[in-house]
Amino acid sequence: MAALRTGMFIPQGWRFDLVGVEPSDQWRVMRDLALRADRGPWESVWVYDHFHTTPTASQEATHEAWTLMAALSAATHRVRIGQMCTCMSYRNPAYLAKVAATCDIVSGGRVEMGIGGGWYEHEWRAYGYGFPGVGVRLARLREGVDIMKQAWTTGTATLHGAHYDVDGAIVRPLPLQPGGIPLWVAGGGERVTLRIAAEYADYTNFDGTLDAFRHKSAVLAEHCRATGRDFDTITRSANYNVALRSTEAEVADRLARLGDRLAPHIGLEATASVLAGFHGKAAVGTPEQVVERLHDLRAAGLGYAIFYFPEAAYDTSGIELFEREVLPELL
Repeated sequence: MAALRTGMFIPQGWRFDLVGVEPSDQWRVMRDLALRADRGPWESVWVYDHFHTTPTASQEATHEAWTLMAALSAATHRVRIGQMCTCMSYRNPAYLAKVAATCDIVSGGRVEMGIGGGWYEHEWRAYGYGFPGVGVRLARLREGVDIMKQAWTTGTATLHGAHYDVDGAIVRPLPLQPGGIPLWVAGGGERVTLRIAAEYADYTNFDGTLDAFRHKSAVLAEHCRATGRDFDTITRSANYNVALRSTEAEVADRLARLGDRLAPHIGLEATASVLAGFHGKAAVGTPEQVVERLHDLRAAGLGYAIFYFPEAAYDTSGIELFEREVLPELL
């Protein structure tokens, strides 16, 4: 069985994971965690593309994804650098292709391009993007992916679509990676998103629970058959919240402390909902429990897992335990 490839999210504030860190120190915290990953066993580091904190908008920091992509590209040397995932409608796709190509050059060819239709209505409206229906958002995704693929392989892009009108946009220099930047199409929409993934994606990113992962994989395989794509050429990935300790009691304590940090900002009801996204999930438990679940997912076809450690800005012991007792079992 192939090794499971692994990445790690860098805290950027979106999930209230820089609360209490002075703004003047936040970049240092993010950079140092990325450098730690760069020296360690991780293949990649990741950020989110959001403008407001979740699940409640607040005055707490949320650092912008592509600014961080450029900064992390310059600060690190080995790890690959991605965002999970960029919202297509937040930036003109020809401009986005140019930004990503520049980051790829700064990084020495280490950028991963996560892309999706977007969903966080509050920040859409706050930033003046409106909030079109899902059909429009996914149509923009399809057109934007086409533009980016053209830009990264030919150096120019032309598309007169229903949502984007690009006429000979020049994207030079090309990304350093042959064939362009690897494209991750995120989302599990079965009629449209996974069809787009079958046509364009190098990677997918969807529900990482075992039963849902198997189901979405079967839907993707059917779209691949319909489009003539070799299903095995697409690496399937998922994201996992981590609460890892040596005993179940310590895991419960770690989650309680996460709740204590979140509750003053989002309230008890929303905190309970966030914590429900951890309980019983693949990367929550003791090392033995987590390894067993990830082995099952790898057997189901999971090729790449991206892990989120909510306490990383304050405490790296969970990362250290994961590196010591989980990662070696996944190779």
